[in-house]
Amino acid sequence: MIRKCFVIFGAILLVSAFGCTRHEVKTESKVEVAPIKVEPIHITIDLNIKIDKELDDFFSDLDEEAAETPADE
Repeated sequence: MIRKCFVIFGAILLVSAFGCTRHEVKTESKVEVAPIKVEPIHITIDLNIKIDKELDDFFSDLDEEAAETPADE
């Protein structure tokens, strides 16, 4: 029993001795960054369809009036 206590005590001393020492791990990493080429982005949006539809809606009342009245010849 006493021998078992000495073994456990010795193991605790050994572990605590390693815990009190200073451990240092050196790591190095090197990252190379390539230059980024920045170019403008050209975006073309075709709005002709929307404008054409709005013009049809705007002039639709005039077209209806022209269709209702007989044309003078």
